[in-house]
Amino acid sequence: MALILCLYEQEVCGYPLSIFFIVVNEFCERFSYYGMRAVLVLYFRYFLRFDDDLATSIYHTFVALCYLTPILGAIVADSWLGKFKTIIYLSIVYAIGQVVMAVSAIHDITDTDRDGTVLSMVGLLLIALGTGGIKPCVAAFGGDQFQDHQAKQRSTFFSVFYLCINGGSLLSTIITPILRGRGNVQARPGYCYPLAFGVPAALMVVALVVFIIGSGMYHKTEPQGNIMLDVCKCIGFAIKNRFRHRSSSYPKRTHWMDWAEEKHEKLLIAQIKMVLKVLFLYIPLPMFWTLFDQKGSRWTLQATTMDGNFGSLILQPDQMQTVNPILILTLVPIMDSVVYPLIKKCGLNFTPLRRMTVGMFLAAMAFVAAALVQIQIDVSVYNTYIVWQFVSGLVKYSLMLSWPCMPRNRCSIYSINIMSIKSIYIFSDPLLQTDDVMAKPEQGANMTDMNIHFQIIYSHSWLTWMCFLNFYALSQLCVFISRFVNGMCSESISGVEDIQPNSFHMGWQIPQYFLITCGEVVFSVTGLEFSYSQAPSNMKAVLQAGWLFTVAIGNFIVLIVAEIAQIEEQWAEFVLFASLLVAVCVIFSIMAYFYTYMDPAEIEAQFRDKDGTEESDKEELQMQKKDFVDHHNDDDEAKQSKM
Repeated sequence: MALILCLYEQEVCGYPLSIFFIVVNEFCERFSYYGMRAVLVLYFRYFLRFDDDLATSIYHTFVALCYLTPILGAIVADSWLGKFKTIIYLSIVYAIGQVVMAVSAIHDITDTDRDGTVLSMVGLLLIALGTGGIKPCVAAFGGDQFQDHQAKQRSTFFSVFYLCINGGSLLSTIITPILRGRGNVQARPGYCYPLAFGVPAALMVVALVVFIIGSGMYHKTEPQGNIMLDVCKCIGFAIKNRFRHRSSSYPKRTHWMDWAEEKHEKLLIAQIKMVLKVLFLYIPLPMFWTLFDQKGSRWTLQATTMDGNFGSLILQPDQMQTVNPILILTLVPIMDSVVYPLIKKCGLNFTPLRRMTVGMFLAAMAFVAAALVQIQIDVSVYNTYIVWQFVSGLVKYSLMLSWPCMPRNRCSIYSINIMSIKSIYIFSDPLLQTDDVMAKPEQGANMTDMNIHFQIIYSHSWLTWMCFLNFYALSQLCVFISRFVNGMCSESISGVEDIQPNSFHMGWQIPQYFLITCGEVVFSVTGLEFSYSQAPSNMKAVLQAGWLFTVAIGNFIVLIVAEIAQIEEQWAEFVLFASLLVAVCVIFSIMAYFYTYMDPAEIEAQFRDKDGTEESDKEELQMQKKDFVDHHNDDDEAKQSKM
C-alpha cells in the first residue's frame, strides 16, 4: 500500500507520472481506430465486393454504434465497475475486435466463401463496443489523476490529450492507406488489407499493455452512481404521474416535469428542465453529422475515380481524409485568435447558436461543391461517347482487322458497328455482343501498375480461339482484339480506348474538405461550448451523451437514404443532402431565435436558497414544537410536585 501511494505521489515537471501512460494509450488507441476506419469503406467495396450503397450503409451503421455505446460505457463505469476496470475490460474487447478484422481480410482462412464477411461483422461489433465504451472514461480518468492544487496542469493535460487524438488520427490516415497498397495478395493483386488492419490491431494491443503497466500509479475512484440514471428515473416518474392524473379534475402544473415533485427534489427537477431545454435544440443537429461523416464513405469512393498524382507524390483515395485533421489544427487557432475577435470588433453579435447555424450552412455548401466535382467526373467518364455524337441513334465506327484465314489462304475484312453503348462484333456465323466498359478502374488505381486480365472465348464455327485482352495502364482501359490461328496470334491488331484515364484531379476535393472542416469548427466546437455553458454543474455528462446521440442518429440517416432512396446519380444524392441540411438550417435558426440563454449556476442558487429557507423554516418549526413540548412537560412536573 505504501509503495502504491509512493508511486501515485511521483511527479515529473509538476505532472503525475501516471498521466504519461494515459496519453500514450490514447494516441495508440486513436491511431488504431482511425487507421482501421480510413480503409474500411474500400475494404467493403473492393474486398468483400459490396456495392457502393451497401458499403456506405455498413460503414455508417458501424460509426453510429461507435457513438451509441459511450452511453453504456459511462453507466457501467459510474455505477458498477469504475473507470479503470471499464477501460481495461473494454480495451480487451476492442483489441480482439481489431485482430478479428485483420484475420477477416486473409481470405484463405476465413469462411467458406473466402470473403471474410461474417468475421468482419463480428470484428466491427466488438470494436464499436470497445471504442465507444472507453470513450467517456479515458479523459475523465486522466483528470482524476490530478490533485486540487494542480488545476493548471490539468488544463494543459486536456490540451495535450486532444492533441494526441488529432495526431493519432492524422498519422494513421496517412500510413494505413499506404499499408493497404503493399503486398500482392492472391485474388486481390496489389492490395494488402490484412496489413492495413493488422497494424492498427498491433497498436491497440500496445495501448492496452501501456495502460496496464501504469496501473500501480493510478488514482482510482470508486463508482459513485450515474446521474443519467437519476435523470431517467425522474423523467419516467413525471410521465407516469402525469398520465395517472390526466383527468381535467386535477389542477394543471406549469411544466410537465413538475409532476415529479411528489418523489424527487425540486432542484433536480429544475436541473432536468434546463437540460431538456438544450436537448430540444439538438433535434435538428443529426443532419449536420449526416453530411459530415460521409467524408469516410461517399467522398472516399468519389476519390477512387480521380487522379491522385501530385507530382512526386501519389495520393491514395483514402488518404484524402487527412485534409480534415490538418485543417482542424490550422483553423481552430485562426478562428479563436483572428476571425471571432474581428467579428466582435465589427459590432456583430455572433452568438454560439448563430455560429452553429453558419456551420450547418457551410456543410451544405461543401456538398454542393462535391456535387459539382461529381458532375465533372461523370462527364470525363462519358466523354468518349459525346465525341462520337450519335446521329439518328447510330454511328458506325469501323475497325479494320486482317488476318490469314484458315482453309483457303486468303484474308477477310470485318467491321464493328457501334450502336449506343454496345459493341457488336461480327465474325462470320457467330454474333458476339459485349457491353462497353463504362466505369473507371477499381480501387482508384492512380499509380502506373499494370493489371492484365484474359478472357478466352471459343468459336465453334471457325474452330479458332479469340482472345480479348483488357489492359489497364495508367488507369487506361484499352480493348484489344486478336485472332488466334492454330495457336498463333496475328500481329495486325488495332486498339480502341473506351474509357480515358482518371484525368480529373483529386485536388478538386480540397474545396469541399475546406468547407466541411470550417463548418465542423464553428459547429462542433461551438456546440460543445454552448452545451456546457447551458448545462447544470452535475448534468454535463447527460448533455455529452445527448451530443453523441445526435452523431449516431446522423449516421443512421445516411443508412436510410442510401438504402431507400436508391438515387442512381451520385451528384443528385449530394444535392439532396445539401438541400435537406439547408432546410434544417432554416428550422434551427428559427429555434435559436426564440431561445433564451440562461445561467444554470444562478438558477441552482435560487433553488438552493429556497431549499435552505424551507429547511430553516422546518428547523424553526421543530424548535417551536420542542419548546412547546418542553414547556408542557415543565407544567406537568409542576403539577406533579404540587400534588
